[in-house]
Amino acid sequence: MAVQTLEVHPLDGPHPQFGAEIDNVDLDNLSDADFETIRNTLYNYHVIVLKNQAGVSPKAQYEITKRFDPACEGNYGHGKTLDAKRSVLHPDLKTIPHQPQVQVIGNGHYDEYEGLKDITLKHPHHKSFHKSVISEEDDLDFTRFYRWHIDAALYALNPPKVTSLMAVKVPAGRRQTLRYDDGTGEEMDVPLGTTAFVSGQNMYDILSEEDKEFVRGAKVEYAAHPYIWMSPAKSRTDGLGMISDGLELPLSELPPVDESQIKILPMCWKNPVTGKLALQIHPSAIKAIHKPNGDVITDLKEARDLVHRLQRPAISPKYVYAHDWVEGDFVLFNNQGVTHSVVGAFSPEERRLFRQCNMASSEGVMGADGILY
Repeated sequence: MAVQTLEVHPLDGPHPQFGAEIDNVDLDNLSDADFETIRNTLYNYHVIVLKNQAGVSPKAQYEITKRFDPACEGNYGHGKTLDAKRSVLHPDLKTIPHQPQVQVIGNGHYDEYEGLKDITLKHPHHKSFHKSVISEEDDLDFTRFYRWHIDAALYALNPPKVTSLMAVKVPAGRRQTLRYDDGTGEEMDVPLGTTAFVSGQNMYDILSEEDKEFVRGAKVEYAAHPYIWMSPAKSRTDGLGMISDGLELPLSELPPVDESQIKILPMCWKNPVTGKLALQIHPSAIKAIHKPNGDVITDLKEARDLVHRLQRPAISPKYVYAHDWVEGDFVLFNNQGVTHSVVGAFSPEERRLFRQCNMASSEGVMGADGILY
């Protein structure tokens, strides 16, 4: 049988150099040359889609994800606080027993899947996280971005380099209207259960020159145990950060905090292949902003408002790639160069099952100054 050459096709996405499909990929028999093609495509296009991968095992998914960072120890990217009942991440994921770096997400009941028995998956719904919600009567026709984020613990562990998503079961093709509900009137037509991606590179590129100079030198201080810290608080309607109502948990109600493990990361992260900068901020987890001149914005509302102003233009519909999932789709994305969001409102009988894998990086993220943080 002749060896097929990998073929790269840019997606018909929101702007050039964002999203590509690669044909003829055999993840179980991937040569070094083929992997280098995949790696270069990922860092040039940020989101890559491999079709017809239904046979890919959790082990193979783990191995291709780790190949982007061979020195990583294989720790799940969000760390052990995933198991804390108060974490906003806790209801969303189940861990595959024989491949603990791979998580199962989705919607509906499953008697058994990859060693998990009698599990009920619940697709994250904005009504559990947003302060204001879409009315019950509009719920299945309309939806929102649930939470724009980077996959990362943002405390103690380095942000993963790459995340992989495998579509095992996808519900039939109902569509929804996604509303921003932020006064702009912006909305999008999206497939049910899409994953929405925006390019951090584009997020940086469309800033004013003054803002570009600011973000190249500014840093974000993230909260300790951020997903527990934020758990009583609520999100903005566009999913881009939290509303400041003073509901975050005080230090006394968090797990023990090691001050040396608090993450202060640059706003801009440098692409390891192209050298281009991406504006990479997890808006829900920020605690303070360290300005280029050394001043620190500790007022939470002020810090959040600043980050929202910087990020909001890049989540407008014309910049969003909303992937239309098909069973067997295997998607890899540059977690240090894109921001993404869960989307969708499911009825109980609409079943969805996906596998996700990412691992804490073996090294820090590279800032605009070329230093690892």
